[in-house]
Amino acid sequence: MVRTKRWMLAWALLAALCSSARGQDARDLVKQAVQTELAADAADHTRWLYFDVDRKPNSSVKQWVAETAAGDLQRVLESNGQKLTSADQKNKMESFIHDRGAQAKQRKSGQHDDKQATEMLSMLPRAFIWTKTGTQANSTVLHFKPDPNFHPPSWESRVFAAMEGDMLVDNAQHRIVSLKGRLIHDVKFGGGFFGNMRAGGTFDVERRETGKGEWQITETHVHIQGHALLFKSISEEEDEEKSKFKRIPGNLSLADAEKELLAIHESTGD
Repeated sequence: MVRTKRWMLAWALLAALCSSARGQDARDLVKQAVQTELAADAADHTRWLYFDVDRKPNSSVKQWVAETAAGDLQRVLESNGQKLTSADQKNKMESFIHDRGAQAKQRKSGQHDDKQATEMLSMLPRAFIWTKTGTQANSTVLHFKPDPNFHPPSWESRVFAAMEGDMLVDNAQHRIVSLKGRLIHDVKFGGGFFGNMRAGGTFDVERRETGKGEWQITETHVHIQGHALLFKSISEEEDEEKSKFKRIPGNLSLADAEKELLAIHESTGD
């Protein structure tokens, strides 16, 4: 009996060690993917033209977008179900081209979003417990759940760190293919006085290689219900899809971007 118990204990210790090794191996994969993404983002100076469909509860838009150093120029084809005339499309673009204040506001908003995305990306290895759960095509599937030892540094990160889900990492390039999560418990701010994000909310971010070694977000689906007094962006209901990516010169001016956008045949999108 004693010998049997010793063998059971030995097997239990071995299983625990193997489980710990698998967890560490999974976390190392996540760290590598995050480092790859951060390095790629820092070195990426490409500009793109693409088709964008963005749907929110109170607004929807179908548009072509051209990225420039001065800002993203948008040729809006349809807004809230209403098609815009060619003249209206051009007028909207002209208005943005000649409005430096609007350009500066857009750049500031983009810089804030980029900073927040970088912070959340950097948190991935530390905020969750990671395990390998399988493979899909040429990618590894990694499951994540909140790490009870992690202390979120901000209110936004509290919502992020209360998620459980899966991440797909490309094996060859170590790039993040997709990230899907679900809020597994309510997140309250100030005991609920300042805000409350309800359990069950989901997010899904899909990415694809649009050029050699160049990856872009192609789909974003966020459905988090609740309210927050101090920041509006944390509670979202949005579905956005980007497609038909075309690389354009990095030094393209807004005026040149307008020409590129107007050259697209409106009915076919080609």
